[in-house]
Amino acid sequence: MGIIEKMRLDGKVGFVTGGARGIGKCTATAFAEAGADVAIVDLDYETAVVTAKEIAEATGRKVIAIKCDVTDEAQVQAMVDEVVEKLGGLNFCHANAGIAINAPAEEMTYAQWKKIIDVNLNSVFLTDTIAGRYMLAHGGGSIINTASMSGHIVNVPQPQCGYNASKAGVMQLTKSLAVEWAKKGVRVNSISPGYIGTELVLAAEHLKTLIPQWNAMAPMGRMGKPEELQAVVVYLAGDAASFTTGSDFLIDGAFTCF
Repeated sequence: MGIIEKMRLDGKVGFVTGGARGIGKCTATAFAEAGADVAIVDLDYETAVVTAKEIAEATGRKVIAIKCDVTDEAQVQAMVDEVVEKLGGLNFCHANAGIAINAPAEEMTYAQWKKIIDVNLNSVFLTDTIAGRYMLAHGGGSIINTASMSGHIVNVPQPQCGYNASKAGVMQLTKSLAVEWAKKGVRVNSISPGYIGTELVLAAEHLKTLIPQWNAMAPMGRMGKPEELQAVVVYLAGDAASFTTGSDFLIDGAFTCF
């Protein structure tokens, strides 16, 4: 089998959390374009349904929408069960759901801190371990987590200690699971995007003054595009990445190089 064939995901099944829009929608599209059947998992079920229909019509793959609060263990278990039931198995997943709350540390409430950790880190633990149990019992698989360059650096000028800490936690969780499951057929990797110009980011009023500052600091002078993450996740999901586990892939236009 040649390398291009190994990059294909024909016959594979996966899901993407936070898949209704932004990065998750873009990676779900890429998985389907590569031949996989995919579940769009999101708390916003209405948008997830629209996204699933759009991807299915564009790719000809089976794409379903599932509503799930990824911070709730029972809902995550039910979601994985539904993916297996409706799509016939589970070979890969992208734990992508996350939030950002910008607040100076001395003003951040404990409730805000807990929400960030719950959505950005605890949900990844739940998603990875519940999906991982199925994969461990059914021949292996690939887990991809969305970390961030914010797990590598402290972003400026915005204060976001909770976000930074949560994403650093995702990277260490990724490495830990990769080592535990290395001999059991389940690979675990993460991607660390830099500033990505999703529709929500570009339209956010509180970010409009920050984007020019980020671009001025960026070696490439611009934000990344969601589709510039697609090749990496397709590689990680498929057989071409059979010796790749415990790795974090920075996709930041060299932002963290200085």
